[in-house]
Amino acid sequence: MSLSILIAAGGTGGHMVPAHALSEELQQRGHRVTLLTDKRGLRFPGLFEGVTRHVLESATASGLNPLAWARAALAIRKGRAQGKAIAHDVGANAVVGFGGYPSLPGLLAGIALGLPAIIHEQNAVLGRVNRQLQKRVSAIGLTYAETARLDAGIASRARHTGNPVRQDILAARDTPYAPPAADGPLRLLVVGGSQGARILSRLVPEAVAGLSEGLRARLLVEQQCRAEDLSGAADAYKAAGVEAECLPYMADLPARMARAHLVISRAGASTMAELMAMGRPAILLPFAAATDDHQTANARGFAAAGAGMLLPEAEATAATLRGNLMGFLESPETLAAAAASARALGVPDAAARLADLVEHEVRALATGGAPREA
Repeated sequence: MSLSILIAAGGTGGHMVPAHALSEELQQRGHRVTLLTDKRGLRFPGLFEGVTRHVLESATASGLNPLAWARAALAIRKGRAQGKAIAHDVGANAVVGFGGYPSLPGLLAGIALGLPAIIHEQNAVLGRVNRQLQKRVSAIGLTYAETARLDAGIASRARHTGNPVRQDILAARDTPYAPPAADGPLRLLVVGGSQGARILSRLVPEAVAGLSEGLRARLLVEQQCRAEDLSGAADAYKAAGVEAECLPYMADLPARMARAHLVISRAGASTMAELMAMGRPAILLPFAAATDDHQTANARGFAAAGAGMLLPEAEATAATLRGNLMGFLESPETLAAAAASARALGVPDAAARLADLVEHEVRALATGGAPREA
């Protein structure tokens, strides 16, 4: 039976990429997908192409300003009304939300209509919107089997699905990791999330400059930098005698990650899912200001499994990073073992698991399950 599924996602690539991967899986199964998003959710090239997309009113607020909270509440109510109208128009059977405030109006619309509502959490700590709605939804898909802030009373609704990733990442999973050959090139990839990371643009070149001449001569660095940091990072590598390519954006990131011997990165949800799906070792510097410190939670299990190193931002100096780099770059066996550990953590069928969960919830309601209270 062909279903009509609403997907509520927006804001960042960390929400949009897994939502897109689920959309592709659902469409391959013959279902129709409608995206409910915000203006930022339309800016990602290659995502949800050919899918009907609607921008809903949404907003967030923080602090103690009552006017800001009132404006946010009004926008959310407008977005919920828009979502309800769209759900009626497309004959929606379920709504799936991917966290973040842009998903809230669409999810509330589905809940108000008594549709099966499923939320997916990409991080190891349940996000604010997902925390607010966890008791009102039909099911919860988790990237990490152990996820903080999940209410113990509704644990039976949660399923470990993993975090869906793009097909080009899954294709690279089939390419075995090849550790560097003796005296061969050492490929180092440095990424800092969708906006880059200033600390990496400063810290990594400084750490690399302190490596032995032999290691520096073998290094091939590919680094994502903010536009304002490009020239500084490139000049630092040149002064150290290291071959480096510094870019503000990497459209071919999956290919670069596939050929990397080692990755230095933040620990955002999408990056972690891609490292694990592909099986690549990494040194992780979690973003210290992330909500609920969720990036550290994401990185902790990865490091504990032997897939890489966790370097807290407060402890991140050129010397400590250099020591981590040397531990990997001087030991191909260590790199290979870490790559295997990372790959073992991956869930390559995450999109299929999440699609199964959506179909299950629709069937459960059709066969007599009661809809959630509006």
